[in-house]
Amino acid sequence: MAFNRLRPNNELPPLPPAIDLETKPILKKCISAHRALATLKGAGDLIPNQAILINAIPLQEAKASSEIENIVTTGDDLYRASIIPSAATDPQTKEVLRYRSALRRGYDLLGKYHISNVVLKEICEVLLDREVQIRWFGDTKIKNRATDETIYTAPEGGDILRDKLDRLEQYIREGNSIDPLIRLALIHYQFEAIHPFEDGNGRTGRILNILFLIERGLLDIPVLYLSRGIIARKNDYYRLLRQVTEEGAWEEWILFMLSVIEETSVWTYERILAIRHLLDETTEKCKRELPSTVYSKDLVELVFVQPYCKTQFVVDAGIAKRQTAASYLQEMEKIGVLESRKIGRERIYIHPALLHLLREP
Repeated sequence: MAFNRLRPNNELPPLPPAIDLETKPILKKCISAHRALATLKGAGDLIPNQAILINAIPLQEAKASSEIENIVTTGDDLYRASIIPSAATDPQTKEVLRYRSALRRGYDLLGKYHISNVVLKEICEVLLDREVQIRWFGDTKIKNRATDETIYTAPEGGDILRDKLDRLEQYIREGNSIDPLIRLALIHYQFEAIHPFEDGNGRTGRILNILFLIERGLLDIPVLYLSRGIIARKNDYYRLLRQVTEEGAWEEWILFMLSVIEETSVWTYERILAIRHLLDETTEKCKRELPSTVYSKDLVELVFVQPYCKTQFVVDAGIAKRQTAASYLQEMEKIGVLESRKIGRERIYIHPALLHLLREP
C-alpha cells in the first residue's frame, strides 16, 4: 500500500530496517564522525572545571534546538534569566531554559537508569513544565508551517504507541553489531516518527541523541552542540525524514546524521579550545593585574562557568563572604575582565570576551 500522508502511520515497522545499513559511504562517514567525536570527548580534559562546559555549551544547544521548533530568544535574555529566574519574562526564554534543565535531568538520570520510555517521559515533562502522557486518542498531523499542508500523520491509539515505544526502548538497549552512530540515526528517526507525546517530541528526541552517545561511552558529559548542525540544514533535515517514511531512503538520512555529528563535534571541539585559550589568557592577566589578596584560580574559573556572574556565586563557591565577594568582582571589572550592569535590584557582572566567543557562528 502506498504511503498516505493523511493516514496515521500505524504500519511504522520496528527497528532495524531490513536493508544494508553498512554501505561503503556510510562506513566511510562513520570513521570520520567517530574520529571527530573521540577528539571532542578527549577535549573535556582541557577544561579544569567541568561546570564551564556543562553550563555554557548546553545553553547554546538549548537555544538552537528550540529554534528548530520556532521558539526564538536571544543569548542575552538566556544568560540573564539563567542567573536571575525572575528576569525570564517572555515564554520563549522560559522554554529554552527548560530545555537545558531537561538535558541536565536526563544526564543525571543516566547515573541511575538506562534510557527508557520512563526517562523520556520525565524529560518531556521538564521541557513542558507539566505532566505528560502518551497520546491515547486522536491523530497528530505534522504540517508545513509555510503552507499548512499535512506532510505526515503519526501513529495513533494508545496501545499501538506503547507497543512501538516498547520496541524502540528494546532496540536502544540492544548491544548489537551495528555501529552506534548508525543506530543513533535510526533511533532518532523512529522516535520522531512515533511522535508519542502531544508536544515536545522534537526537543525530547534531540536530547535522546546526546544521552544515547553518553550511554554508549562516546561522550562523557552533554557538550555536543548537535542542534546547531540540524538548524543549519533544517530543510534537509525534514526532507530526509520524510524520504525515509515515504521511500525508505535510509542511506541519505544516515549520512546526513553522521555529517551533523562530525561537523558539530569539530565545531564544539574548536569552541572548547577557544575557551581554554581565553581561560589561560585571563588567568595570566588576573595574576599580573589583580591584587594578590584577590586573585585565585577558583575565582577566575568561576567567571567562566557562564558569561553572567553575580556576588552570590562567589559566596556559594566558598571563595569569599558576601561583602568581600562583591569587592572581588569589582576588582575584576577594574582590570577589564568583567563589566557590571544593574538588573532590577541586583548587580550582574558580564564576561564580554566569553560572551563574544559563545556568540560566534
